Amino acid sequence: MATHRSATFEDVPYIEPNPLPPSIPAVDEVGATSAPLKSASFAIGEYCKDVNEDFMLCKQESRDPAHCLKEGRKVTRCAQELVKKIRDNCNVEFERHWQCLEKNNQYFQACRKDETALNSCILDKLGLKKTIPGSPDGQVPVHEKPRPIFTRVQK
Repeated sequence: MATHRSATFEDVPYIEPNPLPPSIPAVDEVGATSAPLKSASFAIGEYCKDVNEDFMLCKQESRDPAHCLKEGRKVTRCAQELVKKIRDNCNVEFERHWQCLEKNNQYFQACRKDETALNSCILDKLGLKKTIPGSPDGQVPVHEKPRPIFTRVQK
């Protein structure tokens, strides 16, 4: 026979009781949910490439999570900076794209029209071009095709 336990719900956010070491500066979270981060992901990859690579190289040096806190905070600050720049320069296109992703289970395929507008704005105003790592040379990337073919989800 199964025993019953009552569920416990914590309505207060978790706060880490241990302070950071003084050598590691505090940094706020990016402040975006998964859809806006996915919408800006290629631009973040391009804009923050150097700090991302430093962080990944640091992670290879040691399995200790505390070893790369400084580098991780640099990555977070870089993403914060770029999201702010996107909001300042391309907010309408950014909102449309990430809301489309939110409504379509975060499938890029369903939001190519909004993605094209966002990519154009980011290129024009921030100078960042969307490139897909590992894509074949000489082929038009799927996000730049005038009529990409994709499977639609049956409703």
